[in-house]
Amino acid sequence: MKKQHLFTAYILIGIGVYFLLRQLKLPLLTDFYSWPTLLMILGIAFLIHSYSARDYSNILPGVILLGIGIHSFAIAHYPFWINHWGMYLIIIGTAFLLRYAKTKSGLLPGILLVALGLFAIFSRNTPAWFSWINQIFHIFETFWPLTLIAIGVYIVFRKK
Repeated sequence: MKKQHLFTAYILIGIGVYFLLRQLKLPLLTDFYSWPTLLMILGIAFLIHSYSARDYSNILPGVILLGIGIHSFAIAHYPFWINHWGMYLIIIGTAFLLRYAKTKSGLLPGILLVALGLFAIFSRNTPAWFSWINQIFHIFETFWPLTLIAIGVYIVFRKK
């Protein structure tokens, strides 16, 4: 039970620092006053909790939230950043590989997702059957909040 309170404390500290810096309006940090920063804070809280409590099951959501936050921030602020759906596969695959380093599970999905993401990004001539994946990711990028809502509703109402 004490470990769960630490996770809540990490989130509260991170969000408190975010809003404090936002109120101080430091010119150096104005680019960070956005929702990707909140995703990064949640991801960092998951990772800190995971490593400090030695509950490595939270590495996966921590890396995914941190990765999506960094990716979303970089798309908005750096013109050289790759804006391709394959980045999401690389982020999720990296999360599996980092979890594998501590739990020894998830190596194969991690390698496959990173390889597929790299193939999608760097392949110039993709097969014709690959176009439907582009359409699915375009729909997902448009309606990703609905996906988050659906996952949350599933978690609330699932049978334990």
